[in-house]
Amino acid sequence: MSGDDDSRFAPVDPVKTGLRGLCPRCGQGRLFSGMLSLAPRCNACGLDYAFADAGDGPAVFVILIVGFIIIGSVLWAEVTYSPPVWLLILLFGPLTVILCLLTLRWMKGLLIALQFRHKAQEGRLSE
Repeated sequence: MSGDDDSRFAPVDPVKTGLRGLCPRCGQGRLFSGMLSLAPRCNACGLDYAFADAGDGPAVFVILIVGFIIIGSVLWAEVTYSPPVWLLILLFGPLTVILCLLTLRWMKGLLIALQFRHKAQEGRLSE
């Protein structure tokens, strides 16, 4: 994340690269080596991903967004159709897991791309 990167690489949109799971510097290499695990470095430009620490941020956003969608849908289905509870669990249980896994990857990529773009670092106390 040095100033030299700005002159060698054209700026990329952090939202597009983050959601697609691409390198936040060049926009070409892959950010992830698995479903949620980060690759050690970009296979296109060589950027070391050691700086990337999304922490619990992606999980918080996923809980809020997916929770809103699922709970709203369950309440709507309950009021509109009054299905048995087992049917709600059967329908919305797997949907919850699928939505959480998809959005967790997108949120993690987005937060790492924004972290790179804004040169965010761990807070330090100065003496």
